[in-house]
Amino acid sequence: MFSARFWREPSIRRGALVTLAVVLLALFGPWLAPHAPTDMLGGVYGAPAAGAPLGHDFLGHDVWSRLLAGGLSILWMSVAAAALALLVGSALGMLAGLSRQRLDQAITWLADIWLAFPDLILVLLIVSMLGRQPWLIVLTVAIAFTPGVIRLARGSAVAVASQEFVEAAQMMGFSRTRILLREILPNVLTPLLVHFGNMLTWGIGMLSGLSFLGYGVAPPAADWGLMINENQAGLLIQPWAVLAPALLIAVFAYGTNLLAEGVARYSAGART
Repeated sequence: MFSARFWREPSIRRGALVTLAVVLLALFGPWLAPHAPTDMLGGVYGAPAAGAPLGHDFLGHDVWSRLLAGGLSILWMSVAAAALALLVGSALGMLAGLSRQRLDQAITWLADIWLAFPDLILVLLIVSMLGRQPWLIVLTVAIAFTPGVIRLARGSAVAVASQEFVEAAQMMGFSRTRILLREILPNVLTPLLVHFGNMLTWGIGMLSGLSFLGYGVAPPAADWGLMINENQAGLLIQPWAVLAPALLIAVFAYGTNLLAEGVARYSAGART
C-alpha cells in the first residue's frame, strides 16, 4: 500500500502532513511549554502580552502552555478508542462473515441492537454511572464504535469468503484462525483502515464533546476540550482561550478525514 503511487495521492499527502503536525505538537508540546499548565501567572482572562502570546484563561493560566500540554490526552484516547474498536469489531465481523451460520446471526443481531443507541448518549450514560477515568472513557468510546466496524468487516468478509481461494483453504482443512488472518484479513484491510481514519475524526470530536460537557478529563488537567468548556464564559473577553484549542481539534479532525478520503480514493483507483 505504501508505494510511491500511494503517496502521489494529494489527499493522502495533505492529510498525513496535517495529522502529523498536530500529533507532533501533542507529543512534544508538554516539553516545549514555557510554564506548567497549572501555574497561575496572570490576570483572569488576561489579554495576550509578552511571555503569554495567547493571553490567560479563567484562572490566570498561560493559555499557550496549556495548549501545548493539552493535546496528548485527547489524541492518545481517540487513537486508543479507535484502535480497540477496530481490533474487536474486525475480529467479530470477519468471524461472522466466514461462518454465515448461527454465529453470524447472533453477532449481526448484537451489532444491530448496539447501533440502536446513539453513540454520544451511550457514552454519557456509561461515564456518568461509572466515572470519568481515562481508561473507562476510552473503553466506552470503543464500545460505541465497535458495531459499525462489525457491520463493515462482516460485509467485506462475506464478499471475500465466497472466493475460490477461501473455499480451497477450507477444503484443505486450514483452521478458521488461519483463514481469517491469511486469506480474509489482507483483502478487507483497506476499507477497515479507511474506517479507522473516520473513527479518529469521530473520536476526537466525541472526546472533546465529553470534556466540554464535563464528563471528560477532570480539571486541573490540561485538555483541549476541557479548555473550551472552562473558558466559554470569557469568549468575548479573551477568545484565544477557546479558539486556539477548538482550532487544533478541527485541524486534527480535518487531517484524519482527508487522510481517510485519500486512502479510499487510492483503493478505488487500484481496483480499476
